Amino acid sequence: MNSKEMQEKIIENYQKDEHMMILVFAQWCVNHDFDPATLYQKAYPHQGENPALMQGIDLTVPKEESEEIPDTTLLGVLSLFGNDDLAHVVTEEISKRPGNKG
Repeated sequence: MNSKEMQEKIIENYQKDEHMMILVFAQWCVNHDFDPATLYQKAYPHQGENPALMQGIDLTVPKEESEEIPDTTLLGVLSLFGNDDLAHVVTEEISKRPGNKG
């Protein structure tokens, strides 16, 4: 594998992982009765519609059919991809849940 092929493979893998991160975020939102697009827009108000997010939302399942996605898993994945603003918005929403101190 030459350097260009390796670089293309790395980019392809990153994009696949990024799509997985988006799907985890969108499904977590569905599981907790949040609109993923609204939370994303709150974190990134100057961005327009995100096609990858819309695709991720389309791939979600009803929360009754979904596995539990722990808050820490979502926050870790967002951090891994540098989505600190989105992680901040998610953390704010988590703190508003009944039973949470804050």
